[in-house]
This record gives sequence, structure tokens and C-alpha cells, in this order.
Amino acid sequence: MDDANFSRRPVPASARRNTLALSAVMLGLTFFSASMWAGGTLGAGLSFDEFFQAVVAGNIILGIYTAALGYIGARTGLSTHLLAHYSFGVKGSWLPSLLLGGTQVGWFGVGVAMFAIPVAKATGWDTHLLIAISGVLMTLTVYFGIAGLTALSVVAVPAIALLGSYSVWLAVEQAGGLDALRAGVASDPMPLEAAIALVVGSFISAGTLTADFVRFGRSAMMAVVVCLVAFFAGNSLMFIFGAAGAAATGQADISDVMMMQGLIWPAVVVLGLNIWTTNDNALYASGLGFANITGLSSRVLAVFNGLAGTLAALWLYHHFVGWLSFLSAAIPPIGGVIIADYLVNRGRYRHYPATDVVALNPAAIAAVAVGLACGRWLPGIVPVNAVLGALLSYPLLTRLRR
Repeated sequence: MDDANFSRRPVPASARRNTLALSAVMLGLTFFSASMWAGGTLGAGLSFDEFFQAVVAGNIILGIYTAALGYIGARTGLSTHLLAHYSFGVKGSWLPSLLLGGTQVGWFGVGVAMFAIPVAKATGWDTHLLIAISGVLMTLTVYFGIAGLTALSVVAVPAIALLGSYSVWLAVEQAGGLDALRAGVASDPMPLEAAIALVVGSFISAGTLTADFVRFGRSAMMAVVVCLVAFFAGNSLMFIFGAAGAAATGQADISDVMMMQGLIWPAVVVLGLNIWTTNDNALYASGLGFANITGLSSRVLAVFNGLAGTLAALWLYHHFVGWLSFLSAAIPPIGGVIIADYLVNRGRYRHYPATDVVALNPAAIAAVAVGLACGRWLPGIVPVNAVLGALLSYPLLTRLRR
């Protein structure tokens, strides 16, 4: 049975990777032009100081959340979906696998459209044809698993950092200096809490799947450092790149910003690589999720998911901000339950599979429902309320069930 991606077993010591390789993969994940787009939205809705407050607060939350999940993944060598066996049960884990895998297919579709649409604007080529070609090409490379993700990321990460920095420099020049950019007034005001939720929502789905990537780390503490750097530094840079361009040009869409700055062709190449790495991460994670449900090869499922995401690409692209709002409420409780179960029952995770794993754990399902309710109705930051609601209620619900 093909299991080269270790979708049904822990990653052995012989397959573990060094810090540099792991950092390249995680930065390739977080260096995503969709975060630039979200940064453009924040730039139009917040003052200069509020923008940095939202980005710093949101990415600190993401960093802590992903570091906790990364620690568990590297410590056990298990994917998110195998970790869910302990907390949700073997069949109960199908719920988080379906939700997380499905959202990653959605992110793949957004990425395909974000590459194809600016190329169509620059060349006049048919958008649907470009979506089809780019979707198929991005789908093919995921077949090589974590090795392919590492190779792509080593090229894409420094390239997007250079292009984004140059775009920011042009934006500052166009605005008349940093002070002029800072003095700009928000054209579409946004509450600070909603802005922080948008930052967290930008990567809460991929963040919940952190274990899928850092389980290849050689030490748990190394995985924690990699997660903090990738989600705090990497994702923050993407928001800054997007916001600076939006403030100078009045456009939230990063492709429109790059076109107005005369950077469309460098952007086609560099953003194409950037989107490619994140999309392959998304497909890789979705394949692991659906492999947990079906028992089929994660590689084959990743290819199928890529084709499905390509077909839905335009719809997902035009509903991007609404997609983030959904993710900020629906995904965090899953991570909260996984973290809570590991804290309470750490000894069970020394062996896979554990002898006392059940088919379905109602307490985990109920904790997710509590997390959703906390995110929906409690005041504050939606994703934070959702994580804490699930994390704190899970031990209580487990004790009640017993």
C-alpha cells in the first residue's frame, strides 16, 4: 500500500528533515499573495497605526496557535488527521478531515485564480484557459510530496521577499514618503476586532494543519521556532506588502497594484511561484485529510482535489473575504480540541495507534460546537473565542461523558 506521505503512520526518524528545509516549506506556505490581498483590504480599512496593531496581534495569535500544534506534530510524528484519532475517535476524525481538507481545496482554487487573472489582464489570453493550464500544472507537482514542496519553496521564498520589498519602496515613493503614507485616511473603515479576525482567518485553516508539515522536524522545539517565524514574520510581511500598495494606488487586489506599478511581468513569474508553493501545500494537506476518510492514496486524492479546486477557482476568487470570515469561525475549534486532548492525555500519544482509541468521541464533537458558539456569540475576536471555547470545554465535556 502506497504511503510515501506517511498518511497512515508516524514519520520515522529516517525521514525527518533539518531546520532549513522545514523553514523553507513553512515560509513557502505563509508567503502567499492572498495574504497580500487581505493586507490591501486592511490597508483600506484602517489607519497606519491600527493596521500594525491588527497585523501584530493577529500573527502573534497565529504563531502561538500553530506553534502548539507544531510541537505536538513534531513530538509524535503524526499528521493532523492521525492526531484527531485520539481526540475525535477514528471515525470521528472524519469530521475535521472533511472540513480541513475541503477548505484547503478552496484555498487552492483561490490561488489558481489569483495567478490566472492578472496574466489574462496582461496578455489578453482567455482567463478560463489560463485557470485550466495553471491548475493542472500546480496539481502535477504535488505528486512529489514534501520533497517537491521544499524544492519549490527554496526558489519562491527569496523571490517574493525581493519583489514585495521593491513594491513597498515604489509605494512609499509614489505616496510622497513614509510620513505621507502614514497620514492616509481609511477609505472603508473597519473595526479593529474585525481586522484582527481577518488576519487570523487568513491562515487559520492552514495553521490548523501545521502538524502535517512540521511532523518532519527533528525536534519539537525546532518545530515551535519554525512556526513562530513563519506565521509571525512571514505572514506579517505579506500583509505589509499588500497594504503599502493599496495605500498608494487605492487598489486592494495585489495584481492591480503590481500592474499600476509597472511590475506585472515580474509579478507573473514571482507571484506564480509564490502561489504555486502555497497551493501545493494546500493540496498535500487536503490529500492527507481525505486519505484519512477513504483509506486511498493521499497522492491520488491530492491530484483529484486539485482538479476540483481548479473547476471552482473563479467562484472562490470572487468570494474571498467571505471565505475568510467562515474560516475564522469554523476551523479554530478543531485545533483547540487537539491541543486540549494532548495536554490532558499526553501519555496516550507515545504509541500509535493507541489501544484505547474509540470510534467516535461525542465530547470532541460537542466541544467543536461550543467553540463555534463562542466564536459566533461572545464579544471579542472570533477565532480566539472559538479556540478557547473548544479548548476549555473539551476536558469538562470529557469528564461529564465519563
